[in-house]
Amino acid sequence: MAQKDAEEAAMAADGITAFDTEPSGGKEEDAEPSAGFSVKSLLWHGGSTWDAWFSCASNQVAQVLLTLPYSFSQLGMVSGIILQIFYGFMGSWTAYLISVLYIEYRNRKEKENVRFTNHVIQWFEVLDGLLGPYWKAAGLGFNCTFLLFGSVIQLIACASNIYYINDQFDKRTWTYIFGACCATTVFIPSFHNYRIWSFLGLGMTSYTAWYLTIAAAVHGQVEGVAHSGPKRPVLYFTGATNILYTFGGHAVTVEIMHAMWKPQKFKYIYLLATLYVFTLTLPSAATMYWAFGDLLLTHSNAFSLLPKTRWRDAAVVLMLIHQFITFGFACTPLYFVWEKVIGMHDTKSICLRAIARLPVVMPIWFLAIIFPFFGPINSAVGAFLVSFTVYIIPALAHMLTYRTASARQNASEKPPFFLPSWSAMFLVNIFIVVWVLVIGFGIGGWASMTNFIHQINTFGLFAKCYQCQKPHPEQALAPQQHH
Repeated sequence: MAQKDAEEAAMAADGITAFDTEPSGGKEEDAEPSAGFSVKSLLWHGGSTWDAWFSCASNQVAQVLLTLPYSFSQLGMVSGIILQIFYGFMGSWTAYLISVLYIEYRNRKEKENVRFTNHVIQWFEVLDGLLGPYWKAAGLGFNCTFLLFGSVIQLIACASNIYYINDQFDKRTWTYIFGACCATTVFIPSFHNYRIWSFLGLGMTSYTAWYLTIAAAVHGQVEGVAHSGPKRPVLYFTGATNILYTFGGHAVTVEIMHAMWKPQKFKYIYLLATLYVFTLTLPSAATMYWAFGDLLLTHSNAFSLLPKTRWRDAAVVLMLIHQFITFGFACTPLYFVWEKVIGMHDTKSICLRAIARLPVVMPIWFLAIIFPFFGPINSAVGAFLVSFTVYIIPALAHMLTYRTASARQNASEKPPFFLPSWSAMFLVNIFIVVWVLVIGFGIGGWASMTNFIHQINTFGLFAKCYQCQKPHPEQALAPQQHH
């Protein structure tokens, strides 16, 4: 006992706690590897700060990169740039709040001698542990629905993009094909095992973003280009909600943290990931809008306006692979929830867990066939799901968790150095709740649903090849979205 106390004292002197040294991935095979090199450690065994950064940056922007130029045409150049920066920093703040609440929950459970061997902590469990069952239900409902439709969007986007390379199959057929391909993500156990995929995914997105930027600059402005946005409120707030959705990748934040060997280091990772994402989204969206202007109002997929070249085909293929990765990111938390429901979460066999996960993929596949509305779903998900699960719930949960003086005094994480007052933190949280509730959910919900219903009325459900051909002018009740 004396030896153990001496070892803990030495660790404390080095700024290390028992919480730091215990593997956070939940699975025994996910423990921090030893110093020796192995191919498995290099490709499969991620839990470092860099792994978390790659996961956050890779997950934050995928197919939405192709719709941001369309959002700029709805918003105008100035609003497009300002709202990207505004929602980027707002999203980084709420990701920080989620990380603080995770650490608080984890430390409280550690004091109760609770261990998470073979168990991955998720956001709804954090809410349950800190605020009770009603918050658990809210977190579970919003998060799972968001992740479900996030996965649907990836399948729709895959079919939309591959159609630009090979139109021998209609988009619905491509959705069948990519649904089967994406189902293979059931074999990836946890976020520990996304090391190589996160790295490759971010590289693919970076290539696509700079391809859009350079190709648009080389192409130059089209003849008679006009930049008349914003034109109508419904278009303006639809575009704003799409940007709200862009920086709302928090639904997997807790799972990414739990996969880290030292999750306390996560605090500012999401902010650093967002700063890198700005270098991809701002130049590509601004340059595309500069080159094509109002043409983007009828072409929400940026690929559709650029000439077919090997560079564009390479960007399409790389984006397809990244969408497969992003599908896995969105589905993995759903797999965890389903495993817990059926009592398979602590099973060590990858094959058994993969078989158990398959029912999660089926409704996603089916919904992608029913609603092939790539762009409109982005905005609708942003307004009704991202607004709550990413912005409103974390801000409210943080205020309620630390509403008492004793909770603030015993908090595992004190206010950050750049905002050292609890009152200032609460004011920022209140602003976020009010802003997102009114602008994101209220006005954004009205705009996105108006657009979404219009797509259903124009093209119907189960569309075989959504917007593969241009609608007749008399059908265009509002600017359409072509994929």
